[in-house]
Amino acid sequence: MKAVILAVSLFIPFSFYSVASAQLIKVTIGNNAISGNALPAWMAKEAGIFRKNGLDVQIVYFRGGTITAMALVAREISIGQVSGPPIVSAALKGTDAVIIAGGNVVSEYWLMSRPEIKTAEQLKGGSIAIATFGGQADFISRIALQRLGLTAGKDVAIVQIGTVPERLSALDKGRVQAAMLNPPDNVMAQKKGLYNLVSVRLPYQGVGVSTTRTFIRESPDIVRRYVRSQIEAVHRIKTDREAGIKVLAKYLASTDKEILERTYDDISSDEKVPPKQYPTLEGIKNILMPLAETDPKAKAAKPEDFVDLRFVKELDESGFIDDLYKGKKR
Repeated sequence: MKAVILAVSLFIPFSFYSVASAQLIKVTIGNNAISGNALPAWMAKEAGIFRKNGLDVQIVYFRGGTITAMALVAREISIGQVSGPPIVSAALKGTDAVIIAGGNVVSEYWLMSRPEIKTAEQLKGGSIAIATFGGQADFISRIALQRLGLTAGKDVAIVQIGTVPERLSALDKGRVQAAMLNPPDNVMAQKKGLYNLVSVRLPYQGVGVSTTRTFIRESPDIVRRYVRSQIEAVHRIKTDREAGIKVLAKYLASTDKEILERTYDDISSDEKVPPKQYPTLEGIKNILMPLAETDPKAKAAKPEDFVDLRFVKELDESGFIDDLYKGKKR
């Protein structure tokens, strides 16, 4: 089914340096994260890394990972910066969606509740706001409830609300009692008085780079250039704190120094965003486990079924990634 693009182009980026635009290959990519998880794509755009690698990339924003994955499968975009769950779900349904670079391989969400709700018992009978069903927040909310000794759908309802501002508005108005939030939104919510009921941090295929096997067959050179850009952007993030914070400030539309620095420190860590951008097989296993309870295909699937490692592997085995970091202050 053709996805409806609820999208607007992100801000026209500034460049840290000028690069000739001759013979650039135009590529439209989808992104559903307005958080530190999107920093590699933003950095590649702002620092001219895409252009250096011959790509003229337009970043389009989608309202949720599920919609991003639908647009990818419908070929409305060529590449998606999207979390693992909707890509895994799409592949289980028979599409050729595939993860090609890891991005964020450790996910962290806080289950943030209204100030008066500070225990699992107080949350019982209430509801949790997420972005979209089948997305990353949906999956991790179920893990959070398990850790609180609660069952999704039985003890606590999970409701699809949408963007972070919409989730926070629903919380403020009492339409829901809690919301799943990741950095920097969880930190900002805590500063405003919301309570952290439980934190979930685990190996998990978060916002990474996905495409389709069809696009890989048709345009392997574009995919190769994109993955190289992703790896170079991660390197720039890790070695240029000032540039990283500057890009975050622009795309998060924030001047809060504490939030920006905490977000940068989180997303620049090797644990969360490794220099060698392999997708996390352990993280995909954590996505498959709850699906396997009701889906025989998920039970029979292997994490390797959802990834194509060749492009990261080429850059790794050639020594390109190691050479990037030689003599660089980390």
